[in-house]
Amino acid sequence: MQINVVGLTNPREVTVGSRDHNFRVAEFIVIDDPVQGPILGEVVESQTYNRFIPMDIGGDFVDDDVLASLRQLGYDIHNETIYIATVRFLHETAEPPLTGSDGRAPTFEEIKDILVPVSPKEGLVLGSIRNTDYLYDEMDDGLKNLFDLYEHGEATPQRDVPYVLDIRAMHQYPHIGIFGGSGSGKSFGMRVILEELMEKKIPGIILDPHYEMDFSTPSENGRSYKDGHRRFQIGTDVGIRFEDMNSGDLKNILDAVSDISESMKGTIDLLFTFGNSYNSFSARIEDLIAAHEIGGLDKIREMTMIQNGEQKTWQKRQKLYEHFGRATNISSLKGIMWRLGSLERSGLFQGDSKPIEEALFQGKFAVIQGSVKTIQMYATYLIRNLYKKRREYKDAQLLRPGSGEFFPPFFVVTDESHTFAPKGIPSPSKSVIREIAQEGRKYGVFLILATQRPTLLDDTVTAQLNSKMIYRTVRAQDIDTIRDETDISKEESARLPYLQTGDVFISSSHLGRTTFVRIRMAHTVSPHTENPFDELKNVRGKDLDKLLGAVEEFLPISESSNILTVLSELDKRDIGYTRESLIAALDDLAKEGRLLKEKDFLGNAIYKAPRDES
Repeated sequence: MQINVVGLTNPREVTVGSRDHNFRVAEFIVIDDPVQGPILGEVVESQTYNRFIPMDIGGDFVDDDVLASLRQLGYDIHNETIYIATVRFLHETAEPPLTGSDGRAPTFEEIKDILVPVSPKEGLVLGSIRNTDYLYDEMDDGLKNLFDLYEHGEATPQRDVPYVLDIRAMHQYPHIGIFGGSGSGKSFGMRVILEELMEKKIPGIILDPHYEMDFSTPSENGRSYKDGHRRFQIGTDVGIRFEDMNSGDLKNILDAVSDISESMKGTIDLLFTFGNSYNSFSARIEDLIAAHEIGGLDKIREMTMIQNGEQKTWQKRQKLYEHFGRATNISSLKGIMWRLGSLERSGLFQGDSKPIEEALFQGKFAVIQGSVKTIQMYATYLIRNLYKKRREYKDAQLLRPGSGEFFPPFFVVTDESHTFAPKGIPSPSKSVIREIAQEGRKYGVFLILATQRPTLLDDTVTAQLNSKMIYRTVRAQDIDTIRDETDISKEESARLPYLQTGDVFISSSHLGRTTFVRIRMAHTVSPHTENPFDELKNVRGKDLDKLLGAVEEFLPISESSNILTVLSELDKRDIGYTRESLIAALDDLAKEGRLLKEKDFLGNAIYKAPRDES
């Protein structure tokens, strides 16, 4: 194929033309500059012109310098179909390439280290690099037949170069951000990453408010990761052991219920003692509230003198009031008590976090499930304490190698991450996520944060996400944020609203470039993959099947005679229908041809078996 550099050039990019090669966005082109040698670039914009679009009309269509170059190179701009592309260099050149230089497709060996910097066994195989199918036959066998893609409604085999994320590079370039609107493929992209991590027995915790992170059910031709993860329900399987908390933990958790005042924080520091049980601490608060409500020390002393069986209770309250009465106020005490009660009712203080730690030590992912609010409260405590244990181990190793109790490195993964680290809004969980974003790399603790609204995610956290996966995004505000936080080009950002589900731009600080990728098919199925309209149809069908089986012995059923008897028999079998709903269901069965509907001489409906001639 003939490719030539045309028009004015610069050290960053050139325009190329060809009469026999239709350029594709994201494909690689080598410019053989006579002075500087081979220069590798990537197509970022492509256009096609023919005689129906005269190129010499100028304007925004094509630069006059490009036209002049094409003429000099022998192109017939009035009659030929000519393909034009902008090629951006992977590395800025020392000087502009010469106009007229030849271009060509690179061999796989020329770009292998750029496209596949790490082998599939050492990295995470996420999918295919778009528009690299011309390199497939040249690839090593170890890079072929790694996965299937879902395209055009069916599974298709890999035909491009695989995109392999270098997991070891996260030690220097930590954390992954996943951005994309609803239906863009963001959740399935996260599922693929987690499957790859489970494959390599790398542990982590997943905050799962949507109950979708179950990896037990294999997809067609997939496999289960049942042994790679464990799921825990807050308040049933895991919780917080109150005796293990310090005053800082308690303040953070109470703040997650509802913002606490400085007065409340001072009260907790004053009254809370490490090792307190929930009952002992809450009883102390309740006693102080009762002491404040009675009206002062003199009133309390009077209550200790009344012989009604509560002298000991009021004596205890008197001692508390003498120690803490002047340093506390009733509104703060009631605020603390209300928040404690809310946490107790949520089940947060039932159980402990040992099963999660066991899962991490086994190299598994611990999936934490519950409501968004409950997970926010629990995650505030859990992440901080797991991160503390990992940090203490690594610090001990620096001071005295071989000392300290081992605690494994791990990932923290969450969807809807802007609810855990919101921009401009105080949040107890935000402080620990921000700390991990800034310092977690040193201790081997990494984040994978997904959100539909990157604009709402804390700026400090967003800036620390060194790998960003950008799916279809429609909001202009979010696209602006993505452009500010990545090296995505103007042309690429313009394509974001139109990306197919499963297509993604991966911006990598490690590679120093953005790659256009098609995410592979997941090996497991999400619990929420059933179409809701199919679900409605299936449930309706099962209900009609059940009804038909129950009424067959009563056929024919007459709207004017035995329908009440049928309703009574159905009620005995716990099949609840009203007269109107039963007639509607029988009509549906008749429409499906499973019953025969006729009318008597009065116009009342009679439902018979389809072959019943009587």
